[in-house]
Amino acid sequence: MIDPVEAMMKATSNLLVPTTSSKSPIAPIPTVIPTSLPIYETSTDTGVTTLWVVFVLMVIATIAFSVMAFRIPVQQRLFHIITAFITTFAAISYFAMATGDGNSFAKYVEVEQNQHVPDTTQVIYRQIYWARYVDWSITTPLLLLDLAFLAGLSGANILVAIVADLIMILTGLFAAFGKEGGQQWGYYAIACIAFLVIIYQLAVYGRQMAISKDQKTGTFFTLIAGYTLIVWTVYPIVWGIAEGSRKMTVDAEIISYAVVDILAKPIFGAWLLFTHASMPSTHISLEGFWAHGLSGEGSVRLDDDEGA
Repeated sequence: MIDPVEAMMKATSNLLVPTTSSKSPIAPIPTVIPTSLPIYETSTDTGVTTLWVVFVLMVIATIAFSVMAFRIPVQQRLFHIITAFITTFAAISYFAMATGDGNSFAKYVEVEQNQHVPDTTQVIYRQIYWARYVDWSITTPLLLLDLAFLAGLSGANILVAIVADLIMILTGLFAAFGKEGGQQWGYYAIACIAFLVIIYQLAVYGRQMAISKDQKTGTFFTLIAGYTLIVWTVYPIVWGIAEGSRKMTVDAEIISYAVVDILAKPIFGAWLLFTHASMPSTHISLEGFWAHGLSGEGSVRLDDDEGA
């Protein structure tokens, strides 16, 4: 005889009955946000080698310009001395960068937004060579003096151009170490406005003064000043891609700036000095203190009042 209770128990024993389990199919949400190690964007052997090559080229250019200066009277060495100073300071800057000095790191923080877990951050440190900004703050005003003396710019125009140049370089340095976003690109915008002031001084006033001298001087100034402004335009483009948006590696940044520096300094200097030597209308002869020091006509008299 079959017990009905026992039969019911057997019939229901094969049914799925909810049971408790020590293992949950859903993993718990982590309470600690995973962090990643900082990323360092630095130069490699390629970048360092490039710095050494440019250093050697700047030294060679300095020696060549100095030899050219000693072959002419001291009264006519103005362009030669200024141009030699340009490559000298550039050589010192590249030596500093090649030997590991003149650089620091700018910190950037990238935030990755997530839907179901907390946002994560990635810290990036990019190597910034501030030595090149020191170089530019000295060499670019000297280069502007070359162009200003060639054109015959007035003292007022020279002062405006040099101050605008210093503003351009310094705000570029501030932008390189500035916070991402409004601050960084605000400095960049100021630098670009200052560059436009330089363009105006050279393209308008400089060209007018050069043409007023004679046709050859006007043509030469137009060519070399136009060349300089085109080369200088590459600098903010490289900055925007490299230090600004970090779309370029540090090595690529070094190579790009190196090419532009060579075009803007040794090539510019050689063109200026060789053309200057073959174009008498561009000669500037300085007497007085420049050539003779504090003697003769260049002396400074402190006893003008003989009866005193």
